[in-house]
Amino acid sequence: MTAETLPSSAPTPDPDLLYSEDEDALRAAVRSLLADRSDPATVLAGLESDIPYDTALWRALATEIGTAGLLVPEKLGGQGASAREAAVVLEELGRSVAPVPYLTSAVIAVTALLGCDVDRAEVAGPLAALAEGRTVGVLAVPWPTAPGGVPDAAVRADAGGALTGRVTSVADATAAELLLVPAQGPDGPALYAVEATADGVRTETVTPLDLTRPLAHLTFDGARGRLLADGDRARSAVERALLTGAGLLASEQLGVAEWCLTETVRHTAERTQFGRPVGSFQALKHRMAALWLEVASARAAARHAADALATGSPDAAVAVAVAQAYCAPVAVRAAEECIQLHGGIGMTWEHPAHLFLKRAKSDELALGSPGRHREALAGLVGLSAP
Repeated sequence: MTAETLPSSAPTPDPDLLYSEDEDALRAAVRSLLADRSDPATVLAGLESDIPYDTALWRALATEIGTAGLLVPEKLGGQGASAREAAVVLEELGRSVAPVPYLTSAVIAVTALLGCDVDRAEVAGPLAALAEGRTVGVLAVPWPTAPGGVPDAAVRADAGGALTGRVTSVADATAAELLLVPAQGPDGPALYAVEATADGVRTETVTPLDLTRPLAHLTFDGARGRLLADGDRARSAVERALLTGAGLLASEQLGVAEWCLTETVRHTAERTQFGRPVGSFQALKHRMAALWLEVASARAAARHAADALATGSPDAAVAVAVAQAYCAPVAVRAAEECIQLHGGIGMTWEHPAHLFLKRAKSDELALGSPGRHREALAGLVGLSAP
């Protein structure tokens, strides 16, 4: 066989892990806003007031900066950006553990709607409302649901669109005005839009580990829903939303880990013992150096996942599985090291370290555990279990 007769296959382009000027500018705007309105003292005060999320901060982030519509094309009322820009926002939100429903509404719910027929008014209307930040939406699935692991719908729909069933542990459901509900319809899988305040919808708040991301159980008792998609299209819309959510969750986990590392280095450089900074002790140097290497690797994994989602890479599922399998435990380890190397003060409510540990531990189970993603990765690359 000559070179001319060899089958041609275009190689997959190398992922771009660097940040563009536009992404750096977006980061600067989001970081400035969060530094002004979501510092640790403000977040702690909000938790003590039982407010589920910061409405003023969300309005500024979603509408004034325009982050709510990053994933929505301009012709549909959004910014026409990509998962790369949304990942930058999530890194900064992870750095501040800001109590806003960005991941659940502007990423997961928006992606689910984009998977439906956007030419239909029933889809285009809610999508524009989410993109403009006028409405908060959530996909009504249990928060631990992993991509590719969507269970049979817990909600049933009759021919008239009346929904009956119960969905547990839905993230940010208490903040939502629009619920996107996967259901088993008369002709198979379907996706419905339901107003959170509609008759027949009951929201039962539960106390989560991470108080900055509330969870709630949703019960539907004859609630009327608007059909958004059915059949394979509904199934694929939910799958794509979960895959995108899991991939960009890695960027939030990266932000958590980066804050913990930075704060730990700062504290150990300022705190002295035996007349010298504790950070100069060799044992602590080794621990922080090892953590720095893990955070740098987590950044590469998270950026790869965001870039794969943004470019529609055929390896997107692999990139997401790798990112979640690696970034989730790194965020937990960074938070644990932060608390331990702060000594006694790290265990107090007044110090924000516990906020980052709780976010890291909750994120570790969100949208699939690391073990679940490792199992998925093995299947994607053809590695059989021992």
